[in-house]
Amino acid sequence: MSTEGHILICDDQFIIHETIIAYLKADGFSYDSAYDGEEALRKAYETTPDLIILDLMMPKMNGIEVCRTLRKTSDVPIIMLTAKGEEIDKILGLELGADDYIVKPFSPREVVARVKTVLRRRTSKPKENEPILRYDGLEINISSYEVRLNGDLVHCTPKEVEIVYLLASHPGQVFDREQILQKVWGSDYFGDTRSVDTQIKRIRQKLASEDVNWSIKSIYGVGYKFEVLKG
Repeated sequence: MSTEGHILICDDQFIIHETIIAYLKADGFSYDSAYDGEEALRKAYETTPDLIILDLMMPKMNGIEVCRTLRKTSDVPIIMLTAKGEEIDKILGLELGADDYIVKPFSPREVVARVKTVLRRRTSKPKENEPILRYDGLEINISSYEVRLNGDLVHCTPKEVEIVYLLASHPGQVFDREQILQKVWGSDYFGDTRSVDTQIKRIRQKLASEDVNWSIKSIYGVGYKFEVLKG
């Protein structure tokens, strides 16, 4: 019986599965395997894993498509695997709601360490004092990970909810990109700060509304703040 959690490994290379499985089993994890995108999606719904390790390039449906589809209904933690190591792949994966990424070739010890870190962040992330924030037409519930605009539920990824909650819980305070990365992804995450920009862009698109007294404002050369207009 698993003591740590159930992991779904999605990659089209058998050796990748064998290597990761050996280390997961040694650390008390149970696992399932998928070798193409369609199988990955099916098993994600059937087995309800605690975390998914998802390769970017797979047959039938690539990792980005799988991640995009899952994020419509699930906030299961996802670690993306990529052999390219290109910044655009990392940013795109995180923009779609992935929690972390690992570039191939990798150490299986690193994979298990990242799995533990992501699961620990998800279960022990400190919350602010107020679980629900309300502004003109906007409601952010960090307990249920829901955002509503004018009463309508807005589909946001877990990271988008955490970013907007972080900013809105400190109105007027400027956060630079490094601070947002550390507070949302964790101090042990080493990612490109441009990931923050893509997240903010998507948040603004989803929360676009006229006649509200708040906005997410860019501070040139610094970062972002949640601004509430007086009056």
